[in-house]
Amino acid sequence: MNRAKSATLAYQQAMKDAKDRLKVGDTAAAFALLERAHVLGQRQFWPHWAVHVWMLRVAFVRSDAREAIGQLWRLFLTPFGHLTGRLPLGNTGGANVSAFAPMEISVELRAIMQADEDQAKQPGPTRDHLS
Repeated sequence: MNRAKSATLAYQQAMKDAKDRLKVGDTAAAFALLERAHVLGQRQFWPHWAVHVWMLRVAFVRSDAREAIGQLWRLFLTPFGHLTGRLPLGNTGGANVSAFAPMEISVELRAIMQADEDQAKQPGPTRDHLS
């Protein structure tokens, strides 16, 4: 049985909600949801990359040159962070924070991420159980 991961589902929901908010012009809510998605998806390359692409889109909609430049910089850095394993966990991903600074993870997001870690520690079905 393939167990869905809590952080992946929460990431996907935050991305969907961010896109929905952006469609109706609520860029502040869209960006806040993208920050949430960044924390949840940062450990996986493609979700991490996708968040920064969408943050760049929000920056363009807002005509926010500072954020756009910050996102272009982060898109450049993302592959190196994954290759070296130097990801600042908890970082929300916006240009308003250092791209290198780890940040405190909220209690809610920490609980979601911890559930995945706890689930990974539990033994799955073995071949003996399938016979």
